[in-house]
Amino acid sequence: MTLTLYNTLTRRQEPFTTVEPGKVKMYYCGVTVYDFCHLGHARACIVWDVVRRYLRFIGYEVRYVQNFTDIDDKILNRARLEHSSMEEVADRFIKAYFEDMARLGIKEADEYPRATHTMNGIQRLIHELENKGFAYPADGDVYYAVRQFSEYGKLSRRKLEDLQAGASDRVNVEDVEYQKKKHPFDFALWKAAKLGEPAWESPWGQGRPGWHIECSAMVRDRLGETIDIHAGGEDLIFPHHENEIAQSEAVTGKPLARYWMHNGMVKVDGEKMSKSLGNFTTIRDLLDRGVDPMAVRLLVLMAQYRTPIDFTDEAIADKTNAWHTLKDGLLFGYQYGEKLAWGTETASLLPEIVERFKTSVNDDFNFPGGLTVLFELAKELRREGNIIVHQGKTATPKEELKQQWQTLVTLAEVLGLEAKLEVETSPSGGLSDAEIAAKIQQRQQARQAKNFAEGDRIRDELLAQGITLIDSRDGTRWHRN
Repeated sequence: MTLTLYNTLTRRQEPFTTVEPGKVKMYYCGVTVYDFCHLGHARACIVWDVVRRYLRFIGYEVRYVQNFTDIDDKILNRARLEHSSMEEVADRFIKAYFEDMARLGIKEADEYPRATHTMNGIQRLIHELENKGFAYPADGDVYYAVRQFSEYGKLSRRKLEDLQAGASDRVNVEDVEYQKKKHPFDFALWKAAKLGEPAWESPWGQGRPGWHIECSAMVRDRLGETIDIHAGGEDLIFPHHENEIAQSEAVTGKPLARYWMHNGMVKVDGEKMSKSLGNFTTIRDLLDRGVDPMAVRLLVLMAQYRTPIDFTDEAIADKTNAWHTLKDGLLFGYQYGEKLAWGTETASLLPEIVERFKTSVNDDFNFPGGLTVLFELAKELRREGNIIVHQGKTATPKEELKQQWQTLVTLAEVLGLEAKLEVETSPSGGLSDAEIAAKIQQRQQARQAKNFAEGDRIRDELLAQGITLIDSRDGTRWHRN
């Protein structure tokens, strides 16, 4: 099965083909850096991180660009409150962004353009829009003339006449900005400088760019006139992505993106996340409470990416248990590989398992279906591990076990799910299964060297921690007291 994905622009699932064969140009509308990243950012960044990983896994060369909006009213307001500058606020929260994403296991994009570093491209695009009759100046501002773009609304399926009718009761005709516009839904490409705010020189006077033009310019500068995937949260469909299309396509006459992809929103205990409701949760708050980052990834990936998800304590607890199952399988090779005399050579992956995984995920990035395959492997390896621990051996050929384990590790890495032996702990806070297995291995080596005193010391050490060893001709078994 070839990869198909849901295109917001066409409202249907389509086979995936790229502008340039074998290569993917992908842009994700990133964060406005005025605060710490929250759970909504966690979901979006995990989803697009895994989309990119999977595209590379199936053979594409991916160029992934994610922007930072570093000039915005919210950033300026925070700077005023803190008596600092826009640059200081943006730099601080960009640094925090990378810290939070690293904890979630999210790979860095290939490039992170910033709006303030793209001023030449922004002004060039506005100038071209003005020359083509899609933009007009008004007292230092520049506006996009939405009525000039005949396809305005094609992404969101909104019509200007319906928008205007719906907004008629909410428009303040006394508003200065409203009076400058030729149409109520014209939007700012350039904003005249205000006292105390950062400003840049331009053909229209000192000022700063509007939000929508920033992404159009960054996409064009970094990836070209037509890209393969433009991604973001569904809250960006209108007006942000709609306006991006209007700006870019009016100038180039080409599609801005072949596929528009949007992830669903996040709720907390069934409510929209907001500071006023007191349920605003940042990524670092969640992880600092001891929630495993891999459980967060599972919570995101076990839901279809376009549907809403609800962060609840029960959901996190459920996914934490699920992660323990998956982690047991991922640690199998570290715990038992030496006992099974695997050696250092790499085993081939199980083709039927890989194909099942790909068949699931190729259906519009069906990560829940892919995870089903992983959990089946993990449970089987955990069962084999228990047999090894309690019977000292397993009837399954060691080469087959190695293939199963390396297939699991490889596919889990595609989803960004990784386990490290040193962080494995038992639920009670005592020794983990991996640590017990390591102690038993040390004891066996001591006994083989006829250092029986050391062997007895290790046995007594384990007994003091509630672990009883049972020696037999088939090896050493153990159980917790």
